[in-house]
Amino acid sequence: MKKKILIVEDEAIIASDLERIIRKNNWEPIGTCTSFSQAISKIDSEKPDLVLIDICLRGEKDGTDIARYLLRNDEIPYIYITSLSDTLTLDRVKVTRPMGYLLKPFKPEAVRSSVEIAFFNHEHRKIDPIRHEKEYKSDIPFRLRKVVDHITENLDKKLVVSELAHMTQWKFHHFIRNFKKYVGSTPYQYILEQRISRSRSLLEETNLPISSIAYDLGFQSHSNFCVAFYKNMKMSAEDYRKKVQISKLRATSNT
Repeated sequence: MKKKILIVEDEAIIASDLERIIRKNNWEPIGTCTSFSQAISKIDSEKPDLVLIDICLRGEKDGTDIARYLLRNDEIPYIYITSLSDTLTLDRVKVTRPMGYLLKPFKPEAVRSSVEIAFFNHEHRKIDPIRHEKEYKSDIPFRLRKVVDHITENLDKKLVVSELAHMTQWKFHHFIRNFKKYVGSTPYQYILEQRISRSRSLLEETNLPISSIAYDLGFQSHSNFCVAFYKNMKMSAEDYRKKVQISKLRATSNT
């Protein structure tokens, strides 16, 4: 399922650029809001996976008020997009704990990387001791952080879930239950998601044959990879690479 992103931006041209970047990266823009009240209503009704927030909005309340609203529940990550970079503004917004801060004018690559990192950090916030100010009463996050790091560093190798469970010294079903609770998906789903994400980067940035990408990322066969990629991205790996290449050519011709 595509990640849903809400845009809070009162400049129509910038909002349109953001929508285009979001669609290009296979996320789903669910609308543009230009005020605090519009944004809160949309957040409550649509439950986006991420919100892009302009700090300066028309009206008494600005983007930081939206961020404070989201921070109270800490369920939806958000990134500021602004032209402001002065010390006073930074001091005012950093206490709202955004997942990113993009300066206008922005490049599409900067938006994509910021959104990817925001999704990743938010998904792993429960197992990241650095993000917590108080001490953990349990060592569960520390054990899972070790497993997640191992998966990230070894996507090109065979990853056996029972061996991952052994790393935590928990029984298999206890490991599965804790992993899903804290990471948000089962170990099987998480490994597949990370491999698909890595394959996207390889398709975009290299000319490696798709069969090589499949084997390099631990898929049993080329066809196995193609089925998994299509199921996750709703397009074939070949079409995805062509789409990226066309976008790059258009960007080059417009500069």
